[in-house]
Amino acid sequence: MEANFWHDMWASGVVGFHQPDVNSYLKNHWSKLGLQGNENVLVPLCGKSLDMIWLANQGHSVLGIELSPKALAEFLSENDLTAEPIEQGNHCGYKMPDMTLLCGDFFHLTAEQCADIHVVYDRAALVALPPEMRKQYVTHLQTILPAGSQFLLVTMEYDQSVMSGPPFSVTEQEVRTLFEPFATVTKVEEVPFSRKGTNALEKVFVIRC
Repeated sequence: MEANFWHDMWASGVVGFHQPDVNSYLKNHWSKLGLQGNENVLVPLCGKSLDMIWLANQGHSVLGIELSPKALAEFLSENDLTAEPIEQGNHCGYKMPDMTLLCGDFFHLTAEQCADIHVVYDRAALVALPPEMRKQYVTHLQTILPAGSQFLLVTMEYDQSVMSGPPFSVTEQEVRTLFEPFATVTKVEEVPFSRKGTNALEKVFVIRC
């Protein structure tokens, strides 16, 4: 997908994937990772997700990466946050005591930038990418993350022939094909729902490398 697609979507204000509340799967399943509470968490394609504030409030340091500068600016303004502008490698962004927000291409994120990451929280990244980019995404994560990293992953499944993405349908089998060569994948919840009149499933996975 072209970067202009996402820039145009944020510019239009039509961002149905943004949730006005903290994601319930995050709150319900985060404890399953068995964390101490002070780990560094990567949130790829973070948008202006309130989940990042929730994670910071649990004691974590958050690294969010987002293509749209408008999304990050709205995140700060809508939550009355004050941040220091920064330049970091191929990214610009903002720095706060418990959060770093980088603006730029996820695929330009480096192992050096992720050297202290322990966990990835992915609610909207994998499902935002078309099939040909999802393998690239997982391969890049494997390249830049330290050994022993964990994931909390939320996906959506529906009949892709009935409606198009994003968010795209990502089957459980695809999740396992992508991650199981180097990690253990455990499904912790499956919830049926209706999306635009079509039956769909949301699934939540704990992944341990």
